[in-house]
Formats: sequence, structure tokens, C-alpha cells
Amino acid sequence: MTTHTGLSAEAAVLEQLESWAAAVRAQDLDAIVAHYAPDIVAFDAVTKLQFKGVAAYRDHWQRCMEMCPGPMVFELHEVTIHADGQVAFCHAMNRCGGSNANGETKSGWLRMTSGYRRIEGQWKVVHEHFSAPFDTRSGEALFDLEP
Repeated sequence: MTTHTGLSAEAAVLEQLESWAAAVRAQDLDAIVAHYAPDIVAFDAVTKLQFKGVAAYRDHWQRCMEMCPGPMVFELHEVTIHADGQVAFCHAMNRCGGSNANGETKSGWLRMTSGYRRIEGQWKVVHEHFSAPFDTRSGEALFDLEP
């Protein structure tokens, strides 16, 4: 995680966002969760309705990494950031996936929104939300849609 001096709020949050995405691609669990506030509330697209606290979200990230034992696909597209001195939010399209045990790469598109708060001089994610649209008739998630 990076420390920000002399950057605009938007630039500092973008730097944090890029650092976090690089940590995900590297499957560096400690670096991933270093970006989160201890009391984060997260809504992910898989397994549970919500995760409260960094320990619960760390466990979830660990399970996600185990589902993709090979190289990770984690790309942020159409990133938009709004920030002032203490609070920021961003939204982006996220292509996420990885290689399975057979070496096949599988990925899909998600929507992502993150809320940041400046805590003791560092931008920390206090809320994160990933989602995928779904077909109302079948109930199936539509991961193959593209922006």
C-alpha cells in the first residue's frame, strides 16, 4: 500500500485502487486487505450476502484465490473517482477470473463500487460492492456481458 503526499484526493485514491488491483493479480492476501478499513462492509457477487469486518472479508478473498489457483485476471475499466479531502467513492467495470486447475482461463465482467474514507492520513476502503446483472427468468448471473 502506498502513502500519499502532495497528490489530489482523486489521484491518491486512484493510486490506492491500482495498488489494490495489483495485489489481487499477485494473489497477495496481506497486500489486498491492507487497503481495507477494519470495519469494512462488503457486498461481493459470490457466496454471501455481506461481509462485515476485515477478518471476514479476508477469509472470503482467501476462498476466492483458492478457486483460481493459476494466474488471476483482474482488470479495472471505465474507472470514475469522486473525492474530497476525507471521503471518496469510485465505480468501475471489472473483468475478473483466473486459471483453473486444468490451466483454462475463465473470466467475466462485474460492476464494482468502492467507498473510501481518509483514516489517519491514508485512504482506506470502508465499503466495497461487486455485482453482476442476472436474468430474471432463469436466475442466472450474466457474467458474459461486456461493457
